[in-house]
Order: sequence, then C-alpha cells, then structure tokens
Amino acid sequence: MSERRLRTVGLVPHRDRSLAHELARAVADRFVGQGITVRVPAPDAAVTGLGEFAVDPEAFADGLDIALSLGGDGTMLRTVDLTYEAGVAVLGINVGQLGYLAEVEPADVGAALERLLRGDYEVEERMVLQVTVTSAGATSGRWWGLNEAVIEKEQPGRLVRLDVAINQAFFTTYAADGVIIATPTGSTAYSFSARGPIVSPRHRCLLLTPVSPHMLFDRSLVLDAEEELCFTVTDGRCVVLTLDGRELSRLVPGDEVSCTAGPKPARIVTLGPRDFHQILKAKFGLADR
Repeated sequence: MSERRLRTVGLVPHRDRSLAHELARAVADRFVGQGITVRVPAPDAAVTGLGEFAVDPEAFADGLDIALSLGGDGTMLRTVDLTYEAGVAVLGINVGQLGYLAEVEPADVGAALERLLRGDYEVEERMVLQVTVTSAGATSGRWWGLNEAVIEKEQPGRLVRLDVAINQAFFTTYAADGVIIATPTGSTAYSFSARGPIVSPRHRCLLLTPVSPHMLFDRSLVLDAEEELCFTVTDGRCVVLTLDGRELSRLVPGDEVSCTAGPKPARIVTLGPRDFHQILKAKFGLADR
C-alpha cells in the first residue's frame, strides 16, 4: 500500500455519453466532500454539466495528483495526452465499448475511489511514441502518443508513397494506403486490425505495420525502442498524419516524420496485478478449449 494523499484530481469525461457525465458528477461530489480540488478541462466541462470545475486545458495538468478518464479508449488516450508532459498518473474508468486501456468498470467506481483516497494503488509505466515533423511549412513540431502514429492517404482510391529510413539509412519506399507506427500498448489497436503482431505492454519496441500495401514486402517490422524511423513524403498526393486518433497535420512532398520512443513513460494507475494475456483473452472473447 502506498501512502499518498490526494489534493487535486482531474476528470476527463466522454463528451457524448450520459453515463460518463453521471459518473463524473458522482466522482466530483465524492472528492469535493473529502476537501479535494477537482478540475475538468473547460471544453469538457461545458458539455457535461461540470462547469464549476472548468479550467483552461493548458493549465489542467499542473499540480494534479491523479487524473481520471471516464469513457472509452479514446478518452483514455486524450487524458494521457493532456497529462503526459506533467507526469500525472491516469486511471481509466470504462464507459465505452472495448475499454482495453481502462482499469475500472462503472459498477466498481465506488470501491476504486475508496482505494484512491487511501492511497492504495500502484502506477504502471508504459512506453510512449515521440513524433517529430520537419517541414518548410507550418506543420513542424513534436508530439507524444500512447498508441500509434498513422501516416495515411486522405482521399479514397489513392496511395501514399513514403521513403523510409531506419537509423538514418534508407530502407525502402512504401506504397500503401498508409503506415502505422505503434507502441506495445498500441499493438492491440489499429496495428492489430492491419494484421500487426500483439506485443506485451511490458516490452519496449516500435512496430511498423503497412496498411493495404501495394508491394511484395507487406510484413510488420519490430524495432528496438531506441531506433529511429523516418518517413519522407515523396509525391504530391494528400497525406495526413494522425496521432492516437487525432489529426495533427497534412503533409506535403519533402515533409519528414521521425518516430522513436518518448523521453519518459506514460503513467497508468492500477488497482492490482493485471495479467495482460488474460485481459487479451477476455476482451477478444477467446474461448477455453
């Protein structure tokens, strides 16, 4: 058991699910009753009836002891994005469909809050992906993601063509609908649907998986976390870069996207031992034989 005292807690509820709004209100009331300050990013507070807790998203993570995501995996990824740079640990409450990243089901929220108030929880570290865009235009920048970056076509019926370098040495040119660069945590998301391998989140690596490749080499690559993948857009077709489901920029010929492990891990709250393989079995409905 850890001796931790909560003073300031952040809530990030799903904007469109009434159950998430109800749970967020109940959680906020519970924390406020214990003298704990509650924060909600202003855009979320405005649509979920939590306006009294609204703060600017830029200031949301500063000084937080913990953040709670109330939604599906998308909400969890957004919460990690809001809190990663500040090093805040995130607890996922599943108000979604698959809820692969969530720790707590709605029926167990009360017991989970009691444990948080007692400081009876652990923090698991997950590798993140660092994505750097180099461009002569306005798209240059650096971001971090828990699941994956995707470079893909914007228009149907088109391909993207990307020169790929590994550790600054040219590897090949991909012609495909897109490419996915995933972390082990993201191996069960989009990369999995593109027939990429499943990797334990305890591992550190980069996964490169092509999406509908129009080439003989159509396999995923598994690289060390400290290796660097660099992609250069080689033709004038519309190309979009997304990170954990949110669009970052449109890319033009000559733009480069480099990917490697982030400088520090994301921090995920756990309330007990989590057997990745048994969770995988349950979430994907694998039967005993």
